[in-house]
This record gives sequence, structure tokens and C-alpha cells, in this order.
Amino acid sequence: MNIDHLKLFVRLGATQNISLAGRELGLSPAVASTYISKLEAGLGVRLVHRTTRKVSLTEEGIAFLPYAEEVLSSIEAARASVGAGTNLPTGTLRVTAPASFGQMHILPAVKEFLTRYPDLTLDLRLTDSIVDLVEGGFDIAIRNAALNDSTFVARQLATDNRILTASPDYLASFGEPEAPQDLANHQCIVLTGLENWTFRTEKGISSIKIDGRFRTDNGTAVREACVAGLGIALNSTWSVYQQLQRGELVQVLADYPIASDTAIWAVYPSSRLLAPKVRAFIDYFANHFGHPPYWDLNLLSKT
Repeated sequence: MNIDHLKLFVRLGATQNISLAGRELGLSPAVASTYISKLEAGLGVRLVHRTTRKVSLTEEGIAFLPYAEEVLSSIEAARASVGAGTNLPTGTLRVTAPASFGQMHILPAVKEFLTRYPDLTLDLRLTDSIVDLVEGGFDIAIRNAALNDSTFVARQLATDNRILTASPDYLASFGEPEAPQDLANHQCIVLTGLENWTFRTEKGISSIKIDGRFRTDNGTAVREACVAGLGIALNSTWSVYQQLQRGELVQVLADYPIASDTAIWAVYPSSRLLAPKVRAFIDYFANHFGHPPYWDLNLLSKT
């Protein structure tokens, strides 16, 4: 069984497009089509439905795909082990990450990461949409939310503590809330989908529905609107730690911590063997962020 044929089939499974899958591997459409035909001939089954408009995997192709992925992962791991670990991760690593977090905390470290692994190419996609790892052909997804899908493997890279913040100008004009219930008398900056803020109180969990005159679907916009004095905002410390250090923002309702089980996760499809390039990325960034991460409030208070 030809490894190049398997690589193409796996990319075809992600892209549902023979020409696109071939182009990603430097193959012409004709050569890519021939590779798939040879793989099918060798297995004695049809793996792909072909029409003039699109291609899709047959039932046999869907069943064969995870085994093809496992074979490629095993081969990559075996190659990396030769020479007692002297071989470095190679190939293209495809990663998707939230836009704000990726810009602030992944991009600044990319140069050092690629310098450490010169045979590795990084394809980083920044989006606040939750993308499908398998359909998108990604090796890793960075998530900063509670995890609900058990079909993937996840490793926590860092904590993601969330706090309420406001600008000194806003507090000078409107005062500071003393309890979560006081938020009803304040302008709150609304991140779409997070209209309820949940707090830990002496009486248990308390959920407050918030409202305000400014709403957005972007975390960076929430932070910048808060700095501009538009209201009180719920922010991750990784997003606002610099503004807190500079005094542009201050924490409010510190005695009422946000009830949240979010963290920064590296999520990847389940596999018996972890590809060296995936392990390299996860280990590097877990170490880069630190334990606790460099945006942790307790560390900031000591600087």
C-alpha cells in the first residue's frame, strides 16, 4: 500500500475535493485522481463517489478513513523515533485558534517555535467560529471554552480565568457595583451568547442577566469598548492583563468570582499514537504559557 496514496486519501476525506487535496500535496488533478484509483484497485473496493460536481466517500471509504489516518500517524511516529529522537517533526501542521487569543498569545511565539523545528510548516487559521477538525483537516484546535465533545482528545494548555472589569473613568462617573445584583443599574458590555453572568456567592451560584447599549460578537471589541468607558465587561485575564497592569482597567466585584469551568485547551482527533508535530506544538505552548500562565492575576500582583 503506497503511503502517498494514503496521504492523498486522508486529505480527500477532509476536503471532499480531489483537486484541492492534490494541490495541498503538490499533485496535479490528473495525478491525484490516478492515486485514488490505484488505492481503490489495491484494496478492491470503491472508496470515492465521483460526479461532475463533487466527490464524497463511499460507505467503505468512510470506514477505511480512520485506519488510513492511524497508519500515517504510526509511520510518522516511527520515523521520529529513529535515531533516538534526533529527527525533528516535519510536514505541515494545521491549527485553528480563536482570533483574539491567537493574535495575542500564539502569533508572538510562532517565530521561536518554527526556529526550533525548521522542517515544520505551520498553517494557522484564526477564527472565532467553532470549526470541525475532521472536515477542516486540522491537526489541532485551540479552544477557550468548556468542552462537551468526548470524541476528541484534549490537553489543557493554561487556565482561562474570567473577571469583570471597568475603566477608571466609567467608575468615576457611575460608581462601582457592590454586588452582582447592582449590575442592573449599570451599562454592561454584552458579548453575543453571554447575556447571563454567573457568580459564586456565599449563598451559592447566582446568575444575572445583563444588558447594555453596546453588544458585539468579538472579544477584542469587548475589551476595547471597556477601556473606552462604555461599561462593565466580562473578560478573560489573558485578554486584559496588560490593560490591568497599565491601569486602563480595574477589576470589579472581585469578591464574587465568575463561575466558569473554561480553560485553554488543545484539542485533536483521537488517535492511539500522537503525531510528533502535534506533540511538539502542544508541549511548546504549554511550556510557553507557563503554570500558572504569565497572565495570571497573582503573578501580575507581584510585578
